[in-house]
Amino acid sequence: MIGNRRKRAIVSVSLGMLMAYSVTAISDIRGYDPRMLERGKIVFQENCEVCHGQNAEGTVKEWHKPDAQGQYPPPPLNGTAHTWHHSIGALFHTIRNGTISVGGNMPARKGTLSDNEILSVIVWLTSLWPDEIYRAWMQQNQDG
Repeated sequence: MIGNRRKRAIVSVSLGMLMAYSVTAISDIRGYDPRMLERGKIVFQENCEVCHGQNAEGTVKEWHKPDAQGQYPPPPLNGTAHTWHHSIGALFHTIRNGTISVGGNMPARKGTLSDNEILSVIVWLTSLWPDEIYRAWMQQNQDG
């Protein structure tokens, strides 16, 4: 049986390697792997579309304002909102773990999606972003 510290270390190293791979995989002047893009689009449509819209455009115009219960609606993820302000690691963490534990309403996808499926969704989302947004996001990921 592996101890908790060792498990966390293995997960941390694995996630670090995965994040390093993903930066390399998507930074090649948008030289996306077409299979990864297609998989990301399908996974998004099957798991995220209902809240974030078919093409990640959002489903609520006033996504930046809380509703009657004080919850923020799901934002657009297509480069028109704040998604690009978050690092690859933060996006991965949010999709994997959701936001319920921090007062949000996004469910965790940890038991539903594999790490590769999560990365495919991130790759597909970034393919929707305007070049200027994408470049700023990539610079932020390389600096941070």
